[in-house]
Amino acid sequence: MKNVAIVLTFLIAAGVATPAFSQQADSAPGQRLFQQRCGACHQIATPRNGVGPNLQGIVGRAAGSVGGFRYSPALKDSGVTWTPETLETFLTNPTTMVRGTRMTQRFNNADERRAIIEFLGSR
Repeated sequence: MKNVAIVLTFLIAAGVATPAFSQQADSAPGQRLFQQRCGACHQIATPRNGVGPNLQGIVGRAAGSVGGFRYSPALKDSGVTWTPETLETFLTNPTTMVRGTRMTQRFNNADERRAIIEFLGSR
């Protein structure tokens, strides 16, 4: 991964690659993890809700605010605004952060959690 960053830095400096390319390359692990760990319940490429709500544009959004999704009263009334920090806490242990939420999937690996949050922030 370090070598990829060095090559991308060189390509950007040389004008061959753009920062957008660099961001796409950096989000690839998070995108793969999202598809593997979250994709069964959540959509991000389309505005549809699944078993869980659509996560497009989640960073900066109030919890429980996606139209057409039936949230638990606990999450809807939580007063949480999704930021990288609140997502970090929630994904570590959703039921501890919001007692009564229907989301029970924990993400114990901090690196994977950060990659997923970075990916979500890019959407």
